[in-house]
Amino acid sequence: MDTLVHAQQHATSRVVLISLAAAMGGFLFGFDSAVINGAVDAIRGGFALDAARIGFAVSCALLGAALGAWYAGPVADRWGRVRTMQVAAVLLAASAIGSGLVIGLWDLIAWRFVGGVGIGVASVIAPAYIAEVSPAHVRGRLGSLQQLAIVLGIFAALLSDAWIAGVAGGAAKPAWLGLEAWRWMFLVATVPALVYGTLVLGVPESPRHLVAKGRIDEARGVLRQVLALEDGPALEQKLQDIRRSLASEVRPRLRDLRGPRFGLLPVVWVGIALSVFQQAVGINVIFYYSATLWHSVGFSESDAFTITVVTSIVNVLVTLLAIALVDRIGRKPLLIIGSIGMTVTLGLMALCFAQAVGNGTALSLPPPWNIVALVSANAYVVFFGLSWGPMVWVLLGEMFPNRIRAIALAVAASAQWLANFAITVSFPSLAEIGLSFAYGLYATFALVSLVFVLRAVRETRGVELEDMQG
Repeated sequence: MDTLVHAQQHATSRVVLISLAAAMGGFLFGFDSAVINGAVDAIRGGFALDAARIGFAVSCALLGAALGAWYAGPVADRWGRVRTMQVAAVLLAASAIGSGLVIGLWDLIAWRFVGGVGIGVASVIAPAYIAEVSPAHVRGRLGSLQQLAIVLGIFAALLSDAWIAGVAGGAAKPAWLGLEAWRWMFLVATVPALVYGTLVLGVPESPRHLVAKGRIDEARGVLRQVLALEDGPALEQKLQDIRRSLASEVRPRLRDLRGPRFGLLPVVWVGIALSVFQQAVGINVIFYYSATLWHSVGFSESDAFTITVVTSIVNVLVTLLAIALVDRIGRKPLLIIGSIGMTVTLGLMALCFAQAVGNGTALSLPPPWNIVALVSANAYVVFFGLSWGPMVWVLLGEMFPNRIRAIALAVAASAQWLANFAITVSFPSLAEIGLSFAYGLYATFALVSLVFVLRAVRETRGVELEDMQG
């Protein structure tokens, strides 16, 4: 018995390490999507951009992410999960170098788009891979590592931006080698991309992919590592379960997602809606524009950077709390808590910005509304980080039946990135209408998300992937 317990503990430790390596893609996802936060004002001034063009420059990576997410599933089914993660690392490294050395707006957009493709690929493959190598009893916590990695990546990007801008004396000021600070903000992303590419060289292929490709002996070896199963009935039963769930599978195509209502299977619509609501509540406005936002309402550039870093720290800490809770109280209860909390806090932010005085660069929030806005913004991040941040990735990695998981996850993730793009590209224009209007709109989406969860989302805690139904 002691030997069995020791073997299971060793296997769990190995699965955690494997999942951490895969989740490094989430770190890059967070880093590369948020790194532009500190560069927005410098790029806008340097290239003389209006609200529409700076909105597109910030959000163009999200169009690439939608494309990457769309093709990640088919590529992963053909080449394998590990090779696909390596492709993502190469794209992200190339984007970091290209974005840091641009000479104009359009090549910045092109390189950001390339990085977006890498982000999209990583956003699909990491949760799918982690779900496929994890035992059911810890799958929720390991799946949450994706979101933890994302928020750590956001934190690292914002901290890096603040440090580089501080050294140079401002994001638009020259730093090392005569390059402006904002260029170095992009260039440093090369480091985590190379680390990610190196780490995934050492992780095993997904046992489900190996079974699908007929590589049964390799699949058996991976299952020994991750589930501590010895050769015998239990191991063969697990292989048989995987074979059974994949027995009817052909190369997944869009037509496999067809259902009796509105053209798609209900579970696919639920996945799409989860993805859209995760972005429609405006979370990435906080992480893409927060430095500009707080600067615009009266805080100094240095203080705005500090506030942004503190917000990202809050995001990291609450994500750790979500990991501790996901397999104890379930996915759906956390989503409900998050929707209620976000509705209240976003409503408070809308109220605060309704009290703003002045306009344009002279806009400011008078006391005590500036403090209430800061507290509300961080409370909003707490509720999102506890719920919709990690829970959506957990659910997308496990809610679909095996036979459609890759293509359904690609569709849902693409919808997420398109929603992210729509929210991000529209924020500068919405802010010109009024920040109160923008946050009131996001509060409305948060309220609708509560109704959606109560009516449509099914709990998946403790359910084996092979038992998921469409």
